[in-house]
Amino acid sequence: MQLKIMMPKKKHLSASRAPLILFLCQMISALEVPLDPKLLEDLVQPPTITQQSPKDYIIDPRENIVIQCEAKGKPPPSFSWTRNGTHFDIDKDPLVTMKSGSGTLTVNIMSEGKAETYEGVYQCTARNERGAAISNNIVIRPSRSPLWTKEKLERITLRNGQSLVLPCRPPVGLPPPIIFWMDNSFQRLPQSERVSQGLNGDLYFSNVLPEDTREDYICYARFNHTQTIQQKQPISVKVISAKSHRERPPTFLTPEGNASRKEELRGNVLSLECIAEGLPTPIIYWIKEDGTLPINRTFYRNFKKTLQIVQVTEADSGNYQCIAKNALGAIHHIISVTVKAAPYWIIAPQNLVLSPGEDGTLICRANGNPKPRISWLLNGVPIEIAPDDPSRKIDGDTIIFSNVQERSSAVYQCNASNEYGYLLANAFVNVLAEPPRILTSADTLYQVIANRPALLDCAFFGSPLPTIEWFKGAKGSALREDIYVLHENGTLEIPVAQKDSTGTYTCVARNKLGMAKNDIHLEIKDPTRIIKQPEYAVVQRGSTVSFECIVKHDHTLIPTVMWLKDHRELPSDGRFTVDKDHLVVADVNDDDGGTYTCVANTTLDNVSASAVLSVVAPTPTPAPIYDVPNPPFDLELTDQLDRSVQLSWTPGDDNNSPISKFIIEYEDAMHEPGLWHHQTEVPGAQTTAQLKLSPYVNYSFRVMAVNSLGRSLPSEASEQYLTKAAEPDKNPTAVEGLGSEPDNLVITWKPLNGFESNGPGLQYKVSWRQKDGDDEWTSMVVADVSKYIVSGTPTFVPYLIKVQALNDAGFAPEPAVVLGHSGEDLPMVAPGNVHVNVVNSTLAEVHWDPVPLKSIRGHLQGYRIYYWKAQSSSTRNRRHIEKKILTFQGSKTHGMLPGLEPFSHYTLNVRVVNGKGEGPASPDRVFNTPEGVPSAPSSLKIVNPTLDSLTLEWEPPSHPNGVLTEYTLKYQPINSTHELGPLVDLKIPANKTRWTLKNLNFSTRYKFYFYAQTAAGSGNQITEEAITTVDEGAGKAMASRQVDIATQGWFIGLMCAVALLILILLIVCFIRRNKGGKYPVKEKEDAHADPEIQPMKEDDGTFGEYSDAEDHKPLKKGSRTPSDRTVKKEDSDDSLVDYGEGVNGQFNEDGSFIGQYSGKKEKEPAEGNESSEAPSPVNAMNSFV
Repeated sequence: MQLKIMMPKKKHLSASRAPLILFLCQMISALEVPLDPKLLEDLVQPPTITQQSPKDYIIDPRENIVIQCEAKGKPPPSFSWTRNGTHFDIDKDPLVTMKSGSGTLTVNIMSEGKAETYEGVYQCTARNERGAAISNNIVIRPSRSPLWTKEKLERITLRNGQSLVLPCRPPVGLPPPIIFWMDNSFQRLPQSERVSQGLNGDLYFSNVLPEDTREDYICYARFNHTQTIQQKQPISVKVISAKSHRERPPTFLTPEGNASRKEELRGNVLSLECIAEGLPTPIIYWIKEDGTLPINRTFYRNFKKTLQIVQVTEADSGNYQCIAKNALGAIHHIISVTVKAAPYWIIAPQNLVLSPGEDGTLICRANGNPKPRISWLLNGVPIEIAPDDPSRKIDGDTIIFSNVQERSSAVYQCNASNEYGYLLANAFVNVLAEPPRILTSADTLYQVIANRPALLDCAFFGSPLPTIEWFKGAKGSALREDIYVLHENGTLEIPVAQKDSTGTYTCVARNKLGMAKNDIHLEIKDPTRIIKQPEYAVVQRGSTVSFECIVKHDHTLIPTVMWLKDHRELPSDGRFTVDKDHLVVADVNDDDGGTYTCVANTTLDNVSASAVLSVVAPTPTPAPIYDVPNPPFDLELTDQLDRSVQLSWTPGDDNNSPISKFIIEYEDAMHEPGLWHHQTEVPGAQTTAQLKLSPYVNYSFRVMAVNSLGRSLPSEASEQYLTKAAEPDKNPTAVEGLGSEPDNLVITWKPLNGFESNGPGLQYKVSWRQKDGDDEWTSMVVADVSKYIVSGTPTFVPYLIKVQALNDAGFAPEPAVVLGHSGEDLPMVAPGNVHVNVVNSTLAEVHWDPVPLKSIRGHLQGYRIYYWKAQSSSTRNRRHIEKKILTFQGSKTHGMLPGLEPFSHYTLNVRVVNGKGEGPASPDRVFNTPEGVPSAPSSLKIVNPTLDSLTLEWEPPSHPNGVLTEYTLKYQPINSTHELGPLVDLKIPANKTRWTLKNLNFSTRYKFYFYAQTAAGSGNQITEEAITTVDEGAGKAMASRQVDIATQGWFIGLMCAVALLILILLIVCFIRRNKGGKYPVKEKEDAHADPEIQPMKEDDGTFGEYSDAEDHKPLKKGSRTPSDRTVKKEDSDDSLVDYGEGVNGQFNEDGSFIGQYSGKKEKEPAEGNESSEAPSPVNAMNSFV
């Protein structure tokens, strides 16, 4: 049963809401029972087998037989046994007894009876009202140690150099015996590359020598179960010396032929053997065809004649070749290895604790070679013949439970079997209906220091899972603090506890079966502080020094104050006196120098403060010169060991300030020559140091002395000392596993530096396996690099990774396991259920369902919305559709699309994004935005002016934002005193782009305000001004007179005089204007301001200016005259410069000026405009010349 309280997830609750009630949402999953002894005693629980004898149980026939079967449950289970498939009636056999409260059997065969009588297959059943659990099939067999059959063995005689095999052929025992060869004196016979024992027990001689002659070659068989040793009749061997013996190439004594087969089970030890004869003695070599032998699992035994691979896996299958070689030739033998596998667990079924109405699953997943068959049992009975349960559905290796009830409680057995063995697992389904229980002790008191987190525990249990509510105060007042954190195990966290957090908190647990509550008391204490700290002091020898330490603490806490010197207890010396707030040191000597620390402790916190005491010599007469010490000298290395050395030195002169410490540095001439590192520091009174060393480093040392004035120069370097190589002490750091491609895993690490390598030949053993599988570790040894790429991995699968350092001396300690992931791939699935809610004409909200995590195939980055406005056929021909993109981080399932165009047809789709990129797009979703108000008409021009009419031409708004319903035209005349006349309001159909106004006054200026409308309202307006023409006959006469006069000399002189006068007048006006003078024209302008747009007036006396109706920005001075000769009103009327730039301005015969204001339009037409100029005397002159 999995035992824990709850997952420690957090929920944040804000006090800005209504009176706060904290609660836990019920999780629809299997309940987890807390490890509370009182709770476990009360809960009903099906039986669970806790101990049983091994499946293959070989017993000693001389001792009583004990067959174990222990189980737990509530109520306690009863036990029964079967033997060879039928009920075993224990009461009928006087030799068999069952242990009380247990199912363990004891068969008393020591007094009478034979062990062989009780051979068979036994199975134990533990049963209570909730179900029945069964044990494995326990096969009982007595051990056997038979004697060797008697045989007459004749002496073996052979010549020097011949091969020989001495057979053992031990009797068949149970279990098989251990074989070894000895002589009559019970001394093991020496073995070598020439003479060795085979796996079958025979003794093989590749070639015999005269010294092999003996009478007592004896094979012994040791039977461990019975602790007996049997021996074969001695074998006599006589080797005849020959004057000459012919050398020969190798041949195999075992196995026979050129090839053989070997089958082994997964997890066992694979032993392959090749023994050859020949002269001289052959040497055996092993290779694996199309592969390498696994590192750390391959061992050679029996002088390399036996190859062993431990924990063999299916990957070890293949052809292994042994090669026997001597000076005359070589021979090889191929052993084809097939690794089979008894069933082994992928996912073993786990106990389920459910509440009524909940769902759950039992999964039984195993692997093997061949693939095992899965079968289910219910309370020890095949599920096919067990009573039907509507809440249960079997799907191969999975049982699915839905809407369980208390009657669904039972024990299920999963059996996975193939020809090489079986697995049996019990897993119960326990349906509980329990009212809430609070497991935290009642009235628990918590004391917390202010401004620190406070955690109030409320461990609970119930079925169904209770909800948790928290209240503060005896009357249940609601929590109203800034932030509370509620952990799912019921704990209430106050991240920053304040004084007003003090009080009684009530934890309430509820489910449909009842309610339980518990009071928790919280007290907030003031922190302990040192308000007066000890201060740095420099004193002379023989004087007295005092350190002060004043502590402020919570009045309910009792502090203890202690003093330390150099982080140790004060010396046991009467010169040191400690009172409430002071430490006094009398008659100070050099040893008293150091760091003094005041430590204040309470039961809840502690604080400390330190000060340094420097002791100097009394001031002599004359005063000595103080300086840093002279460098130490005469460095010597002694007691040189692999990992340590003693360094001694002679101090230099301290220059009248005691040496407080020595600093020792080292140089590694092998890896970092010229670079000195800090080794250690020792007190100033010490002139030797035991230094810890690392392997494979070429050390040199130097020493520096330190006093109150500083550090001395370094000493001369010591002699060099090279330590021996050793295996690495540490492994690489910063190990990571990230995929760069969908089918790989890139393992990286920070390599060891040369100092950390501890020896030559630094390499790394990189190991990996899938986290959620039962695969063995795959390993690869690589050179001194920092990366290894595993290819052919599944996409985005968690891997366990470890990197171990090794060198020529061995391996570093077992490395830590790191979690990584293989490479990401593009997501496979598009978000579903995409729908759009249009908020207004420019904003829409998009919702979608999240993509299943498995289909993301990577780390979820977020979701991306592509959206675009539908284009008309003509627009699509001109340009590519512009798609806009919005990305929403994380697991959000909705987002807002701002900045949409009103009355538009949009299309969108949604894609999920991981670290690799985007997944497929969801089906396109189409939506329309409602109408909005239109923009201003694109242009407005006045053409064909006549005496009493003006024609207006315009272009529709560039952004109608809907269906135009009509145009509104407002206009009013401007008289000669710049006053505005009555406003005329005119509605124009939406399909018009030209309109003629008739019956207007001749030679009159008009101002026009024009805007479009949709059903949503009126858009921005555009303004324009124009004048009707003067009388045609007068105009012709004036022109005629001008032509005639222009040819007269007197007129030219008169014009020059007038121009000079105007220039003088302009200069005077310009000077007065710069001084801020105000002109009567200003008041006239104010009199006929735009009826809808008020002129902007400055307080400093500057001229009023017309502003555009759309943006209310003031117009700049100057003039622009459109090509159709319409003229607009200027901002300022008080300068002749402004008159001079008017296109329609003319002089009468008497030289008086006839003209109208001209100025810059709020909205200029797209063509025919002249550039505007700032008013100046020069511009005025140019306009008259």
